[in-house]
Amino acid sequence: MNPVRALHRWDISYPEARKVQETLATRVILKAPDKPVRFIGGSDVSFNRFSPTLYAGIVVLTFPGLEPVEEAWAVSQTAFPYVPGYLSFREAPAVLEVIKKLKILPDILMLDGQGIAHPRGLGLAAHIGLILDLPTIGCAKSLLVGTHNPVGPRKGDVTPLIFKEKEVGRVLRTRDHVKPVFISPGHLMDADTATAITLACCPKYRLPEPTRRAHRLVNQARRGEIDAPAC
Repeated sequence: MNPVRALHRWDISYPEARKVQETLATRVILKAPDKPVRFIGGSDVSFNRFSPTLYAGIVVLTFPGLEPVEEAWAVSQTAFPYVPGYLSFREAPAVLEVIKKLKILPDILMLDGQGIAHPRGLGLAAHIGLILDLPTIGCAKSLLVGTHNPVGPRKGDVTPLIFKEKEVGRVLRTRDHVKPVFISPGHLMDADTATAITLACCPKYRLPEPTRRAHRLVNQARRGEIDAPAC
């Protein structure tokens, strides 16, 4: 299975990358998914600091039951450094290699990063959503852009995330009295649906199960605790 579309080159300069973001951001569609969600995927990338080696992984779960049905990971090299605002040019190629390994393409992919809550409206989730033509959700642990009012202390409390006078996401409390997460729609997604799905994926922990399990998978891979994937 190879749903990956070649929308642009990856070996480009910062100015070229900026132009790609500005162009692709105009193609992002913000709407509620129009198909039932049977499977949800979570993606994460792990690496040692200053290392060009990336460990990318995806875990696919049933929805809403959140039972794991498939996982895959891959090791790749990147020449693109870590620069805030350009994360997708470093991590997206690695994630897309893992997508090709899946037998079950999830109906929605949740990524540890931003959707449209991004300086140029094209964070990792929005970028990958466009390439795959797949509904995506960005679920970040920290704020990249925008401002928001205080979030209530209880699970399910939420407040809009505003950037350049527009709502670009939500700040969501997923556990009582625990730091919130930052939700933003990627592609073929809206803020209401992204928030509801994220909350449904948080029965016990701060992080939603798809990205929490993907985070565990890639860190196990990076530490050599699980066997290398077959070629």
